[in-house]
Amino acid sequence: MFATTAIALALATAGPNVDNPYFPLPVGRQWVYREGAQRVEVTVTDRTKLIANGVTARVVTDHVTERGVPVEITEDYYAQDARGTVWYLGEDTTEYVHGKPVSKEGSFEAGVDGARAGIIMPARPKVGMQFRQEFYAGHAEDRAKIVSLRERVKVPLRRYKRTLMTLETNPLEPDVLEVKFYARGVGVVLAVGISGDTDREELTRIR
Repeated sequence: MFATTAIALALATAGPNVDNPYFPLPVGRQWVYREGAQRVEVTVTDRTKLIANGVTARVVTDHVTERGVPVEITEDYYAQDARGTVWYLGEDTTEYVHGKPVSKEGSFEAGVDGARAGIIMPARPKVGMQFRQEFYAGHAEDRAKIVSLRERVKVPLRRYKRTLMTLETNPLEPDVLEVKFYARGVGVVLAVGISGDTDREELTRIR
């Protein structure tokens, strides 16, 4: 874990332009994923947001639908520091049931009510690195560990070699484990639940 002072110094250099090879966010790019009957569209907008902790973040939308009906609509906030580490600064999420909004659970913003920024992708990832991806006590506490830099995966879009693989956990859901695979120049290409929730989210298109 980064020491508190080191985190503050890193965030002081962070801004909305994100070009980390394993998590690039060029404005206008859209990734389309399939997760069972659900369609997931992740889009990098040209909008930014000044976060409560003083960092200007890029706004990325994440729309989950099933047969055209919204399931979850989220705005995520990312920034990259001078060394190239990508930080996650919060989200504004809404869950829907039968097309109607029912919950904002999981929403948070770094600097509000004790919430803090987390790391999505280190500047120089190495096997064995562990980091907190988000922290809002009792609401958002995802953690990740890099377990490989050489995984091969196949998704509907194509095959990828030498992907970065993480194992993700959350103390709020101790029975749930998920692995994610990141390809250089692309970002997340596959996410698979291996315990608890066993869904598989696969990249089908990049626009």
